[in-house]
Order: sequence, then C-alpha cells, then structure tokens
Amino acid sequence: MSKTKDLTFMAMYLALFYVLDFIANQLQLFKMPQGGTLGLGIIALLLASYHLGWKKGTVVALMSVLLQFMTGQMYIVSPMQFVLEYLLAFGIYGASSLYPNIRGFYPGIVVTNLLRLGFHTIAGAVYWNTEWIPSFTYNAWYMIPTMLVCLVMVPLLHKRIKGMF
Repeated sequence: MSKTKDLTFMAMYLALFYVLDFIANQLQLFKMPQGGTLGLGIIALLLASYHLGWKKGTVVALMSVLLQFMTGQMYIVSPMQFVLEYLLAFGIYGASSLYPNIRGFYPGIVVTNLLRLGFHTIAGAVYWNTEWIPSFTYNAWYMIPTMLVCLVMVPLLHKRIKGMF
C-alpha cells in the first residue's frame, strides 16, 4: 500500500473511532458514573489493526487517546494513571492483529479487551482507591459488553473490508 493510502485509512479509522465513541456516549449504554461506557469506538481501533497491521494499528490506537484528550473525555489523576488507563489501555488494541484468527474467531479481540480490563482494574485499585474485586466488577460492567460487541462486529466488518481492498 502507498503511504498516502495508509494515511487515508488511518485518518478514516480515527474518524470512525470518534463517531462511534460519540454515539456510545450519547446512548449512554453501560455508562458508568465515574467513567467508562460501551466502547463502540473500539471497533474502529480493532479494524485498523486487522486491516493495516499491528504497527499502523497501534499508531491509530494511540492517536485515539489524543482525540479523547482533545474532546475532554479523560479523567486524569496522575501521569502513571494516564499511561495505564489511556496509553496502554487503548494502545494495546493495535496489537490485536498479532493473534492469528482461528476459523472466523478473532482471539486478539479477547486478549486486548481483557488486557484493557486488567489495566483499568489495576488503575481502579491503585489510583482510584477501590478494592480489587469492586474495581474489576466496575470495569467489567462495560468492558465485557464491549468485547462481546467487538467479537460480533469486527469479523463481519473485517470480512467486508478485505473484500473491498
């Protein structure tokens, strides 16, 4: 692929992330009082990884953090909490394509969402002064539905994207 085409796709996935994230925040499905909601925007990050590869997918995922910062959708209490709950938690989605698909099942979706759940659980316990089990429960409330939606939508959309390009 050409550099121009790659940049265009990366911009498209960032725009898709923004629109899906905006929709999820407006619908307030699984919206938690202290932050966290059904992550429809994650679909775009996963598609970027599967379509463009893990390196460009990681760039898109990290750029989504910048978009969240610019739109004021962040809760930051310390630099390390920012790294854990934003850079690592969203950047990990770029690595989803490193896990080979098995007959239409995308294990990278499960692995990256569980890692993100782990990052948020650790941050909840360490930076938000929540016990471990309540932190896990709080974050699982929106992360498990996010993973399930992604497990359905990403394979369907990725199949279509592969057929187009």
